[in-house]
Amino acid sequence: MESVDGALRTLPSIGRLSWGLPFGRGQGRCGLSPGGRLRLQRNLDSETTAFLLRKRWALYSVTPLYKFSSAHLKAYAKLLSAYIAAEKQKGLAVEVGVELDIKVAISSLPDLKGSDQDEAAILVQLSLRSEASQKKSEEKLVWSGWFCSVCGDDLSKNVSADFTCLPVFLANGAESYTSIVGSWFQEIFDCCFHRLAISPLNLSWMAAMWTGCKVEENASAMELVFSVPNLPQSLDISYAIHPEDAKALWDTVQKTPGEITQEEVDVFMDCLYSHFHRHFKIHLSATKLVKVSTAVASAHYDGIIKI
Repeated sequence: MESVDGALRTLPSIGRLSWGLPFGRGQGRCGLSPGGRLRLQRNLDSETTAFLLRKRWALYSVTPLYKFSSAHLKAYAKLLSAYIAAEKQKGLAVEVGVELDIKVAISSLPDLKGSDQDEAAILVQLSLRSEASQKKSEEKLVWSGWFCSVCGDDLSKNVSADFTCLPVFLANGAESYTSIVGSWFQEIFDCCFHRLAISPLNLSWMAAMWTGCKVEENASAMELVFSVPNLPQSLDISYAIHPEDAKALWDTVQKTPGEITQEEVDVFMDCLYSHFHRHFKIHLSATKLVKVSTAVASAHYDGIIKI
């Protein structure tokens, strides 16, 4: 995964927890940084947010889009559809077998943003429809991607008005579709996409923040997966904690409800490490945190999240 020096900026170490999906900004890494977050307005209907849930999303950073306008989304959809068709004619078909028509839909999600000053999120969806049938009910959604801003108003101040800042892109579906869609956006809007990794520090923030969220009584356990370095063969350690126990620990660590500091995250993780060492005599601090899974969401160091 490539780093994106200068494309993203690091946020302060203290921030406020909001309801929704927190993301941060860092150079070449998706930071669930303390200050960065993606906020979902509470008045969103279920259909608007349904595409987010129970899916695996690959994270990318995106440089500002040149001359992009949310007023021209329908025109962009037609151009992207034509581009995909042209790529298929070059022998880059994304579906083997029966020839299928690809429908492109690009829409705005005005209530999905990091702050009131941010650009609205942009959703791109690809559906397959057989040429023999034009019924909408027979369309099959095969790929989704969305651009969003994560409290990026400070980033927007540093670019020309000709540029639109939507620095995080999430994709669900075949990488072949992601490649074609990304290539089109790069050609038309002079931007660059790069895969994002999630650092152990940011994973620890996710563990703490998601532990603090209220969940159902029968919620699944919080699981932390650690990779042991410097071994001839890969070895992972899975550490499962009952959600009520994890929440009780976090409540004793957090000083101010609704706010999280780096110190609190460190104390929370150190307590978990100490408990594990007391039982198994293994120092997790010498390993690398690579995955966090909770009842709220899960995240992997390679830039994959599931909500």
